[in-house]
Parts: sequence; C-alpha cells; structure tokens
Amino acid sequence: MAQSAKPRNKKFPNKTRGRGSPPPQSALIVFAKSPIPGSVKTRLSPPLTPDEAATLHGSLVMDTLEQTKNLVEFDRVLACAPSKQHPFFQAVSARQHIELWEQIPDDDLGKRMEHAFREAFTRNYAYVMMIGSDLPTISSDMIQSARHGLREHDVVIGPSKDGGYYLIGLKKPAPELFTNIPWSTHQVTNRTREKANELGLSLTLLSQQQDLDTIDDLQFYIKESPHSLKKTVSSRTNHVFKTLATRLVNRE
Repeated sequence: MAQSAKPRNKKFPNKTRGRGSPPPQSALIVFAKSPIPGSVKTRLSPPLTPDEAATLHGSLVMDTLEQTKNLVEFDRVLACAPSKQHPFFQAVSARQHIELWEQIPDDDLGKRMEHAFREAFTRNYAYVMMIGSDLPTISSDMIQSARHGLREHDVVIGPSKDGGYYLIGLKKPAPELFTNIPWSTHQVTNRTREKANELGLSLTLLSQQQDLDTIDDLQFYIKESPHSLKKTVSSRTNHVFKTLATRLVNRE
C-alpha cells in the first residue's frame, strides 16, 4: 500500500499569497546551525574569535530568511541543528513565520540533507530546493531561477567558486546524490554532477557564486561589500563586515 502524504504545517501560511490560492508546489529548505561560538564558521577562527564568527553566522542566517520571505510560490522551512528549540531559531521562526524542522543527529552532512529532502517529498511538493546560509548575496531571483530550471531538468545546482554548491534542487528523491560525497572539498559539485549522470538524471547549473567559508572569502566580502556588492549584501551584514575589518586591522 502506498504511503499517504504527510500534512503540511499550516501554522505559518505564506502571507504574501492571496486568500484562496492553491498551496505552493515548491519547498525551500534552509539548512542552518544555531550560532553557538566554537561550532560555526570555525574556519574563520582564528583570526576571528569564536564569538565574532558566531555573530557573522547569525547575521547570514537572518539575511537568508529575509531575502527569501517574499517567495510567493514556495513554502519555506528552516532545518535546524542541533535543536530547533534553540532560542535563536525560536526567535527567527516567530519573526519570519517559518516552520522549523530538526536535522537528524548525524555527522554525515549527506544523510542530513537526504533526510530533509525525503521529508519534503512526503508532503507532496513537486519541486524542493535546499540552500545553506553561507552566501551573503543570496536572492529570491536565484531561487526562482532554480525552480525554473527544475521544470526542464531533474536536478539544479548553484555552484560555488570553492567547488561546492550553495543550492541544490530536485523534483524527485535521489538519495544517491548525497552518498559518498567528499563534503567540504573542491570536489563536491563535480562528484554530484558525475553521480547525476550515472543515474541518468538531467542537470542544469545556476550562476557561480562565492560562499563565505574561509578568511580569504571574508576579506573578499569586506573589500567588495561597500562597493560592487553594496546593493546585494544587507545593511546588517555590511555593518558586521565593517566591524570585523577594523578589528582585523587592529590585530595585525
């Protein structure tokens, strides 16, 4: 007997949609850790202190949610680690009207991602996209482009300059795409593309972007956020960049 679809959470309806509109056919899963010093943005410490790295991480999570809040054709979910009960997640859920899921407690990132995709597909979404919170320039246009790509392809990937990806989207479960991937290396996107090809899945790419994972990435955003990226990076995160720039100079 086929498994019945799970009901969707109606606690946080998309307030940008008109009354009586059909439920969204697309889901956006935002993967995020709680901003606990010493557990996030660890590749930035040193030279950043654990508290500074956690502050930056928290700002990026809020940016991601704010930049995607007006996606009319999407239900959004914040997949939390280690617990959705953390005060940070409870606060952003109330403020952003976003449903909270809990990532499964597994050290394997691929297993956590695959579980979240599977959970979304049990709710009968036709298109499911997942992003992290490492891209200061994330925009709703990128998410819409991903959804458009899934109309003609099985998989969409937003590649990052370090060889990983900032977005992956599917229109059917594909657990093999998250198995035996060398996470946090420059091989992630290429290996995922190879696996998609082996599985006979069509794949399309979005524009390449620069994640913020390392101190070199941070220096890039500190340099460019007041200029070429001024309109795409939030004023809050721009302020964090400016503060960190001053502190880093003083530590030299």
